[in-house]
Amino acid sequence: MNNENFIQQNCPLLATINSPADLKKLPVDRLPQLCGELRTFMIHSLASNPGHFASSMGAVEIVVALHYVLNTPDDRIVWDVGHQAYAHKILTGRRDRFERNRMMDGLSGFPNPSESEYDTFMAGHASNSISAALGMSIAAELTGNTSRKVVAVIGDASISGGLAFEGLNNASIHKNNLMIILNDNDMSIDANVGALGEYLTEMTTSKSYNDMRYKTYRFLRRHKVIGDKGKGLVLRFNNAMKSLLTGQQNIFEGLNIRYFGPFDGHDVVKLVKIFRDVKDMTGPKMVHLHTRKGKGYEPAEKDPSTWHAPGKFDEETGERITGNSDGKPLKYQDVFGHTLVELATDNPAIVAITAAMPSGTSVSMMQEAFPARTFDVGISEGHAVTFAGGLAKDGLHPFCCIYSSFLQRGYDEIIHDVAIQHLPVTFCIDRGGLVGEDGVTHHGAFDMAYLRAIPGITIAAPINEHWLRNLMFTSQLPDMGPFAIRYPRGRGELTDWHSPMRPVEVGRGYRVSDGTAPVAVLSIGTIGNDVKKAIAALAQNGISVAHYDMVFLKPIDEEILAEVAARFRHVITVEDGTVCGGLGSAVSEWITAHGASVKVTSLGIPDRFVHQGTVEQLKQLCGISAGAIRDKINQILNG
Repeated sequence: MNNENFIQQNCPLLATINSPADLKKLPVDRLPQLCGELRTFMIHSLASNPGHFASSMGAVEIVVALHYVLNTPDDRIVWDVGHQAYAHKILTGRRDRFERNRMMDGLSGFPNPSESEYDTFMAGHASNSISAALGMSIAAELTGNTSRKVVAVIGDASISGGLAFEGLNNASIHKNNLMIILNDNDMSIDANVGALGEYLTEMTTSKSYNDMRYKTYRFLRRHKVIGDKGKGLVLRFNNAMKSLLTGQQNIFEGLNIRYFGPFDGHDVVKLVKIFRDVKDMTGPKMVHLHTRKGKGYEPAEKDPSTWHAPGKFDEETGERITGNSDGKPLKYQDVFGHTLVELATDNPAIVAITAAMPSGTSVSMMQEAFPARTFDVGISEGHAVTFAGGLAKDGLHPFCCIYSSFLQRGYDEIIHDVAIQHLPVTFCIDRGGLVGEDGVTHHGAFDMAYLRAIPGITIAAPINEHWLRNLMFTSQLPDMGPFAIRYPRGRGELTDWHSPMRPVEVGRGYRVSDGTAPVAVLSIGTIGNDVKKAIAALAQNGISVAHYDMVFLKPIDEEILAEVAARFRHVITVEDGTVCGGLGSAVSEWITAHGASVKVTSLGIPDRFVHQGTVEQLKQLCGISAGAIRDKINQILNG
């Protein structure tokens, strides 16, 4: 049954909602029914077309209440990350396309302004919502659009990120009317922000209280008791009185951001009242909501971590459909995790760092084996890198494991806090290359290019699990300095992955196969397996093509480059990273510098942003699938 037929039969109220304008026509007492139907629809849809489940299930009432109260899209809602925004997509004219969520030519898995005017800002990396929304709020003031409301919706994990705190700090000092919704689904910051009593929270969010407060301020200002500078003093006095009465204090009011809550984030009728009362207040304000990840689906409520992105599942039983993995290669991340534990067992100096992704990177294996030597620093990639530098400076060897697209956020720290001092930090760069359905914000397209410019860093990419293990072993040997190893999402190539580890010579690649055709292929990383398939297909037609696995991007194997420059008229480079600055650029630079006459063709992720699809679809789109590589070789040979 397709989604629209399912909605007509099971979600009669949702079937009438094609935009927030339709939503506003409902009486407020019908909103709980709508929230239930949204969850029913998401369970049905996501069971067969997987996505980010638990977070979106937990944020349904927030989405409904915001669109009910605000005048979107003129009013702005800025979502942090976007894992929580599926109900937002469904209510803003995309319900009929939701069955193609995260598919090629379908909906993005995250809010994306190119997709809808209701998606006000790109939301793929955590902690940016407050800064972006603050910019919009100030822009509304400066352009005279003073009626516009701007809301940032941020989770309790994302608000721990450094960028979020920078945004909060500036929200407290620049004139703005920003409203921040803190979607606290893990209760991880209760000790910081406190919990106000029921009476006080009701009082401080009521219109009568805030009207009284504002009128008092206006009275004092009119009689010149206080001016603009004095406004902050009054606010701080008010916050101090609240702290005195409750015996608690929270960080937001310490920043002169008015704080309301915590409230039940699943009481949609009460949320409508709160948002109506708070939205017109001047100055920045924080509304703290407690929600439950996976709300409305018992398996997800019991295990929200697994159900963050559970894959396909049986919507009736909640049983996840994982497929039979017997006899299949392990995921690269799991080979990394097992290998890290092996290395740490033999080398007590090894420690592990992850940025809120222990299970996603398999650092969880190290965490279980050596908890005192494993550090999850939260959504703080820049801190993770500098923290690793500090550990390395005083004798330890950190393995800093971060997804490729998230490591971009620690680039300055890699240069300033690790590379300049040539510190022995191993950067294990997970999700290198095309990642598939998570799309444009998550592809690991740029790591080789942005790292190659840094002096003194070693950059390597294994073609299979054996090479991953050997590179990890090599990286922790004495005097290695900063060492980056990048590997892809998904399963590896080998079932016998647990090979004995051995050191490899840094900067040395190898010839995978020799050939008689006047073209050679140079590859780096697991994309080399697609090159192998392409060359095997050509061999069936009697075409023999040489293939070299470079292994290292920096330092690059100059002996191989000299060999191919002397033997072949044409060189094809293949990488699953951007063609700007990676392997193709490195080879072209060497060829030019040495005056060689060989022609270079570079295949890789093109100089544009690539959206969502399966990995195989995207490889074909980018011209780096086995078939596309074969066709390019044939084109050159027949050209």
